[in-house]
Amino acid sequence: MYDLNILLEEGKTPYYEQIYEYLKKEIAGGSIPPATRLPSTRRLAQNLSVSRSTTQAAYDQLVAEGYLIARQGSGYYAAELEWRKEVGETPGSPFAGMPGSQAAGMNPASAHYPASARSMAGTSGTGEKSFEDSSEEKEAMIDFSPRGVDSVHVPVQSWRSLTRKVLSETGGELFNAGSPQGEREFREAIAAYLYSARGVVCHPDQILVGAGSEYLLLLLARMLPVSSVAMEEYTYRQAGRVLEQSGIHPVPVESDEEGVCPESLAKSGASLLYAMPSHQFPTGCVMPIRRRMALLSWADKEENRYIIEDDYDSEFRYRGKPIPALQGIDTQQKVIYLGTFSRSIAPSIRISYLVLPEKVLVQYREKCEFYASTVSKIDQLVMARFLREGFFERHLNRMRGIYREKHDAMLEGLKGLTGHFTVSGADAGTHLLLSSREKTEEEIVKAAAENGVLVYPMSRYQISGQKKESHTVVCGYANLSLEEIREGTRRLCEALK
Repeated sequence: MYDLNILLEEGKTPYYEQIYEYLKKEIAGGSIPPATRLPSTRRLAQNLSVSRSTTQAAYDQLVAEGYLIARQGSGYYAAELEWRKEVGETPGSPFAGMPGSQAAGMNPASAHYPASARSMAGTSGTGEKSFEDSSEEKEAMIDFSPRGVDSVHVPVQSWRSLTRKVLSETGGELFNAGSPQGEREFREAIAAYLYSARGVVCHPDQILVGAGSEYLLLLLARMLPVSSVAMEEYTYRQAGRVLEQSGIHPVPVESDEEGVCPESLAKSGASLLYAMPSHQFPTGCVMPIRRRMALLSWADKEENRYIIEDDYDSEFRYRGKPIPALQGIDTQQKVIYLGTFSRSIAPSIRISYLVLPEKVLVQYREKCEFYASTVSKIDQLVMARFLREGFFERHLNRMRGIYREKHDAMLEGLKGLTGHFTVSGADAGTHLLLSSREKTEEEIVKAAAENGVLVYPMSRYQISGQKKESHTVVCGYANLSLEEIREGTRRLCEALK
C-alpha cells in the first residue's frame, strides 16, 4: 500500500489515538479493502514524522480489536470484517464506503451520477524555454534549471518489461480505439493511488486522462463558464497562457508565506482559482491547513466557483508532516484536481489527469466527450500496471532518497553565501529560491553566468505586466549530479560573495 496521509492535529488527542481512529474508520468503511497491506510501523512513523512507538501503539490496538491482522515476517493487513459480508459489500473494492460527498455510496459498477455521466463507464514542468539559447557555451555551463528531472534513474527496465507483458497478454483489442476519457483499468489504478497516497476522494468515472497538463487545461476551459481565473503573482505561467488563449483571463492575486491571500482573492472578482497548495511553483510555499480551509470557504460562497488544484511536485517533501491534497478535504465538490506523472517519472511520459467534480463532469460529457484520448492505449495500460503492481511506489521511494541527497548537497553548498543571501522553498520539490539582501536578480544572473552557472530570474514567472524589482533567482537541481551540484554551488559562492 502507498504511504497513508493522515492529518494529525496537535493538542487534540494523542497522535496514536488519531492514527488508530483514522485506520479504524477506513477499514470499517471499506476504504481500506480487506487483505490490504499497510505500511510498516517504521515507515508510517517516518511518513507522519512521529515516533515508531506511536504508530506501534495504534497498530497494536487495531490488532487487539480485530481490525488488523499481524503476520510474522510479512507485516500488517486489513482484516475482513464479518458484518461487511452480511450487507453484501464487494470485498477488495478500494472505493466502497469512501468518506466524503464525492464518493459516498459509490462502487466501481454504479455511481451516483446522471446517466449522461455514466455513459462511458465500463507537465507539470515549468513549460518555459531554457533561459539561454542552446549553444556550446551553455553546454559547458552548469545549468540549475527548474525544468529537469533525474533522467539517470528513469525506470527503463521496468517500463520495458511491462510493455512486453501488455503487448503479449492483451491481444487484438489493444489496437482498437479506446475510451476518450481514458482506459477504465488505468483510471481505476489512478483513483486507488490518489486515495492512498494523496487523500484524494474520487471514483474512476471522475478521472479524465490527457497528454500533458496544457491539453487538459484547454479542455477544462471549454467546460467552465468563466471569463477570468485568479492566479498568484508568481506562478506556473504556462497554465496562465493556456487559459488566456482559451478566453479565460488571468487575474493576479496577492500571496504571502502561506499562499494565496483570501482577501485579495475575494476582491479579484474571479470565480475560478488556480493554485498549487502542496508545493507552489516557483515560491516553494506549502499551504497550511487553515489557509486551505479559507480557500474552500471562498469557493463555497457561490455555486459556480471552483479551485483548480495543481498538485505540483507533491511526491517530494523533505521536512514536516505530509498534508493531504486540498481535494480530499473538500466536501462541496469545488476542487478540480490536476496531476501528472511527468515530474515523478519523466517529462516524455506525457500522461496527466484531471479529477472532475460531478457538475464539471456533466459539462465534460456535454461539451468535450467527442475528443479522442491523446494518450495511447498501450501507454495507459503500461502505466496502470506500473501503479497497480507496485513499481511506481518503489520508484518514488528511490527518487525521494536521491532528490533528498541532492537537496542536502544544494543547501550545504550554498552555506558559503550565509549573511548575504537567504534560501527558501527548501521543504519540498526539486528547486529552491536564492534571495539577495543587496543584489538584483539581473546582477545575480549575470555574475553567475560569468562564472559558468545558469540560474533563473524570479521575474520570468510573473504573470502581470507590471514588473517588480526582484532580488531572487530560482535554482533547480533535479537534473544535476551530486558532483555538478557541488561544483555549481562552489562557482555560485565564488561569483556572488
